[in-house]
Amino acid sequence: MLAQTRIALKPLRIGDIVIDAPLTLAPMAGHTNFALRSLCRELGGCGLVCTELISSNIVKNSRRRAVQRFDWRASERPVAVQLFGVEPQIVAEAARVVVDHGADIVDINMGCWVPKIAKKGAGAALLRDVRAATAVVEAVVKAVDAPVTVKVRSGFEDGVVTAVPFAVAAEAVGAQAVAVHARFAGQGHSGAADWEVIAAVKDAVRHMPIIGNGDVHSGEDARRMLDQTGCDAVMLGRAALGRPWLFRQVATYLATGISLREPSRAERARIALRHAQLTLETTHLPEHVAVRELRGQISKYKLDAPGSAKVRNRLVRIEFYAELESILGSVANETQ
Repeated sequence: MLAQTRIALKPLRIGDIVIDAPLTLAPMAGHTNFALRSLCRELGGCGLVCTELISSNIVKNSRRRAVQRFDWRASERPVAVQLFGVEPQIVAEAARVVVDHGADIVDINMGCWVPKIAKKGAGAALLRDVRAATAVVEAVVKAVDAPVTVKVRSGFEDGVVTAVPFAVAAEAVGAQAVAVHARFAGQGHSGAADWEVIAAVKDAVRHMPIIGNGDVHSGEDARRMLDQTGCDAVMLGRAALGRPWLFRQVATYLATGISLREPSRAERARIALRHAQLTLETTHLPEHVAVRELRGQISKYKLDAPGSAKVRNRLVRIEFYAELESILGSVANETQ
């Protein structure tokens, strides 16, 4: 039975960059900072990480402030940096800046459905006009030597699949990969992802690798996505929040057919503490602001005993790192 479960994982090639493990971390606003990206890498199985989305306009108008907030480091290479914007030349100039500061890959956001982004015509709203979206890609490709990738939704309007014609056009102007979140913008994160859209995009392009995204929570899910869509890599997003070890579990399952157990509460507490330590060591934010952001991130580790919410109720009220360290240390000691 194990032999039937194994998949020979081929490296993902994006331009001249070879990524041995074809499992990637999705860019997620408010989550994919240096701490989470590094933790996913440390725990194994994650081949490529991507930053949170960065406004091209902010890079253009306040370059010094933007650069001060760039949080990627050489230790996590290869790293993709995600930009969003509408004007081709502004996005292209922002791409030059992030490449000058060490980005290995420039990823263009055409998947964000959040109203404050979409109402400006950016994110998934770009998919309303394939020609305009392609113009952004072409401008960035011409501006930088680094590979350019795009993350898209199935389409902006429900039922109107623009991911397919866009991927074809993007490949024609030099894009090196497209990641497809198989939901429409209006769905947000609701409903089931339609993996047939990923398969259709894969069938439509000539050589460009396609990365599948949506509803992968386990090694079994990843295997089904690879089998059903023919995609070249799998992107994990929300499923990895509070579970940065998921990449190792998926990689192990795909390679061996073995399903690794979930970490114990004590192990989860230690990983969550590492997450918090990495955050405080590298953030540009004041401690109390960083800790408030950590409230929701650490709560996703599910550190309570079954039927209890005691730990979570304490975590959502913390103000300082010392409080967080005390709570997590207590959980680790209680469950050993």
